[in-house]
Amino acid sequence: MTVVDSRAREGLVVPPGAGRIVRTAAQQVTYKITGAHSRVASTFEVVVPPGFDVGAHTHADGEELFYVIEGELEVMAFEPRLRTRDDWRSWESASGNRPVRATPGTLILVPPGCPHAFANPTGEPARMLFQAAPPPHHERYFDELLELMERPGGPDPAAVAELRTRYGIEQLTPLRHRPAGNGATGTSGDVR
Repeated sequence: MTVVDSRAREGLVVPPGAGRIVRTAAQQVTYKITGAHSRVASTFEVVVPPGFDVGAHTHADGEELFYVIEGELEVMAFEPRLRTRDDWRSWESASGNRPVRATPGTLILVPPGCPHAFANPTGEPARMLFQAAPPPHHERYFDELLELMERPGGPDPAAVAELRTRYGIEQLTPLRHRPAGNGATGTSGDVR
């Protein structure tokens, strides 16, 4: 007689609205699948508010996948001919790739070491599914970054830089959050 551990054969169903939700002024992240559930990838639902720009960056070891569910985002995932330090939106790859407007149904795959970015230039929130491999690396990074973003007076750039170094992230252009009413040309919220 074979005894079967039924837990080994059970999947996970996460209904709409379920998961651990983390909210900051900069974004809302719902943890759907964590490293406790998957050996392959952590999965998040992310609401990207108007004015948020994650800034171009790379991950030394992680692979990411983004799928736009609602709204529109500007996105890029390529090595540019020239990495300018202020704004990735003017970048172009050697093969002619440029940032694009991602609408619902757009999927972005980012291999390790590939510069990538997303921003919400519209007046409405955007929503995307985001996977990061391997788990639980990115979920831990998110926890710590979101904590820094909530500090009174905004995030300390030195603390953010140290966090990114620990997680193998190279920030190429600033992370920015310009909530409605701050104007599109201001620099409040820049974090290098």
